[in-house]
Amino acid sequence: MANQLISSGARKKVLPTKGRQVLIIFTDGGSRNNPGPAAIGVVIGNKEYAEYIGETTNNVAEYQAVIFALKKAKHLLGKNQLKKTKVVINLDSELVANQLNGKYKILEPDLQPLFIEVWNLKFDFPDLKFQYIPREKNKRADKLVNEVLDKQNQKPLL
Repeated sequence: MANQLISSGARKKVLPTKGRQVLIIFTDGGSRNNPGPAAIGVVIGNKEYAEYIGETTNNVAEYQAVIFALKKAKHLLGKNQLKKTKVVINLDSELVANQLNGKYKILEPDLQPLFIEVWNLKFDFPDLKFQYIPREKNKRADKLVNEVLDKQNQKPLL
């Protein structure tokens, strides 16, 4: 059974591993009509976060979800706990996962500043892993994105 780590009043899914805690995060970003209305979804343990991010592409939304997750994990854990925790970010974008892991070049100019932002955030995470997972294993984060986009789609146009 997973250990529950409580920090700043928040519960997070943390698994023990070789003397280090592991925080598992799921992220997703999506855009309708690519580019079009976009949203992000992030799952950290039993906490869920979703946000409309305006008009952009799927890939930009995926990066924005990772950036949000890194900032939220840093806030929830704090610097001291972060030093003792391995953080695994699961995302269903093979392109973004491979770019963040240095396997693919970043050719889209819109993604380059986002990659740099993730790179700079990584310095606060001594043990950080970006992991590609199939969409079927990322259902909660995907559902959050679609719920936000569905709500956005229902808003009346003025």
